[in-house]
Parts: sequence; structure tokens; C-alpha cells
Amino acid sequence: MNTIASVCVFCGANPGNSPAYLDSSKHLGRLLARRGITLVYGGASVGCMGAVADAALDAGGRVVGIIPRSLWEKEIGHPGLTELLVVDSMHERKAAMAAHSDAFIALPGGVGTLEEFFEVMTWSQLGFHHKPCGLLNVGGYYDGLAAFLDHAVTQGFLKEPHRRIALTDADPEALLEAFARWIPPRTGKWIEKPEQL
Repeated sequence: MNTIASVCVFCGANPGNSPAYLDSSKHLGRLLARRGITLVYGGASVGCMGAVADAALDAGGRVVGIIPRSLWEKEIGHPGLTELLVVDSMHERKAAMAAHSDAFIALPGGVGTLEEFFEVMTWSQLGFHHKPCGLLNVGGYYDGLAAFLDHAVTQGFLKEPHRRIALTDADPEALLEAFARWIPPRTGKWIEKPEQL
């Protein structure tokens, strides 16, 4: 079984149009805290980003925020985190988020959330890391994306084992359980820790 001590959550600095998005962000934050899993995220105090961080903190969890200096004011950086890393660029932010995390979850979000998720999914496909990647499919938000990934397989642009990198579930507890059982595409064995590969 994979040991997951920290999870990077990609999500929007906006709350979205449905209360379910903020509710699911808060639920995920509380769940990670209850399980003793460190939340790693983009460091903002607004939208789904602020909701997941505040919920984890309120539940006694550890929260690491990573934000570029240029976005500190624009994204309204969170002043009350367990640890805050201010970096010089988006590239540094994403590299630091990946380095601090054992797994990745994308909550509903916009193109920035998708870009971050697809980057870590691509890194997994290329074997740069062996950490599980999941889409938290709140209210069917990622149904269209899941269908597109299936379409990419049928059209020959994505291999089926690589399609399975994007674990998808509407239930965050089920997603974490899937993370614990996940086998990277190019291995045929269970692993204790992703960095062993």
C-alpha cells in the first residue's frame, strides 16, 4: 500500500457557481486533517483554495502554501498557514508543490487547475514521478474531461495505462483509498513509497 503523508490540491481561486464546490473543498480539507495528511496548495486565501486551507487548519491539520511573489496580492495570499513558501515563478511553484507532495487531487477549477493537473499527469506518464493523481468529480464537473480522455485513447493519442493515471471519483475518501492501492503504469508490483521507483 502507498503511504500518503501529503496531498497537493489544485483548485480555483474562485468559488464557482455552485455551493457544492466550496462545500467539497471544505470537506476535503477536513478529511485530510483528520487523516493526518498535510495539505499542499497554492497559498491563496480566496475561492476554493481558501476554503480547503481554512477547513484543514480549523480541523487541526498542517497546511503548506506555495505562491509566486507576483501573485501574493492578486490571489490574496493566506497569512495563517502552517508554512508558506513564496517563490519567484509559476515554474518554481509547481516544482515545489510536486516536491512537497505524495499525491495530487484536482478540485473543480479553471484552466490553471487543469494545467497543473495535466502537468503532473504528464510527468507520471513519462516516469518522472510515481505519485497518484486524481480528479475529485464534484457534481459531475469532470465528466466531460473524463470522456475526452477516453476519446483520446480511442483516437490513439493516449495509451490505456496512461489514461488510468487520472483516477476519478466524486467521493474524496474513495479517491484517497484508490491512491493507497494505486500501481504506477510501468510497474507490476505494489509499492510502499513512490520514491522507491
